[in-house]
Amino acid sequence: MINFNVPPFTGKESEYMMQAVKNEKICGDGTFTKKCSRWMEEKFTSHKVLLTTSCTSAIELSALLLDIKEGDEVICPSFTFVSTVNPFVLRGAKIKFVDIRPDTMNIDENKIEAAITSNTKAIVVVHYAGVSCEMSKIMEIALKYKLAVVEDAAQGVMSKYNDKYLGTIGDFGCYSFHETKNYSMGEGGAFLVQNQKLAERAEIIREKGTNRAQFFRGQVDKYTWQDMGSSYLPSDMLAAYLWAQLELAEEINQNRLKTWNKYYSNFKFLAERGKIDLPSIPTNCTHNAHMFYIKCKDLSERTELIQYLKKNEILAVFHYIPLHSSPAGLKYGEFVGEDTFTTKESERLVRLPLYYQIDDNDLDKVIRCVKEFYND
Repeated sequence: MINFNVPPFTGKESEYMMQAVKNEKICGDGTFTKKCSRWMEEKFTSHKVLLTTSCTSAIELSALLLDIKEGDEVICPSFTFVSTVNPFVLRGAKIKFVDIRPDTMNIDENKIEAAITSNTKAIVVVHYAGVSCEMSKIMEIALKYKLAVVEDAAQGVMSKYNDKYLGTIGDFGCYSFHETKNYSMGEGGAFLVQNQKLAERAEIIREKGTNRAQFFRGQVDKYTWQDMGSSYLPSDMLAAYLWAQLELAEEINQNRLKTWNKYYSNFKFLAERGKIDLPSIPTNCTHNAHMFYIKCKDLSERTELIQYLKKNEILAVFHYIPLHSSPAGLKYGEFVGEDTFTTKESERLVRLPLYYQIDDNDLDKVIRCVKEFYND
């Protein structure tokens, strides 16, 4: 079976993890945690980057920093993973879902304003497939209504919008280093914040509500409970695993882009004949080849394609079931406006195998079988 995903591995992960053990510092904020954070701060030009146990944890940090409470409202797309909304639901917020754009599968920036009320506190954008939302318009709306912008950039590490890295444009950026992502530590994430005062509070919340980090830097002579908080620090052994990949971040990025471009060039004629739709990359966006998807005619055709590929020992998968139609979505949120594209487009989308150093023969087989399915 050709897997849909294989976690990235460069070869130095075991060596660095053993180094963390020899350092006798395997809990959070050790040598490798600091290496990863510093690398991202410099690479992405971010004021502060804090490694977290997951992207979910990073989004939870944003909800806590925004003091989200019962009665507040948060705007986001319905075509996303539950981690985008759960942190706000846990704080008592109501989720206002809006429709997506069919070209990028991102939140439709022109539908956001209609969902804003006096209770709205934040706009949460999701950069689907590592392709940026229309951030200029979204930031204009946020400024107009004095709203915070949280970037769920789980899939967007190394991607850009107008030459700015995703995760550094809004008030907060949230990355994922889950095993399905371009760079992985198994389970993990990162929280990016540009405001110094908020960065200081984020550091405290992340450390169980204490100023422990300041203590270890020698800024205070003892640490105490300062604020509400939780434990969002990943093990330094996991950070060591991630560091092996950040060292080769550009190589991994280029390797994935090579695969993505090969898919695109081979399927372009199918799109030109109207048999499928291909991903759309706006001219002001630089993507990271997080995934390659095609869109079938409808749900029935997609099901047939997935089954056909599985018979040929290829694992291809669909993606999110829109949150607004789920039991929890109906309980904790509501869809504002017409669901013109969210459900329809989600039912057409199928993701093809794409991972670092995918075997060329496997890639050729996937391409061949998709063409065979469409009789081309």
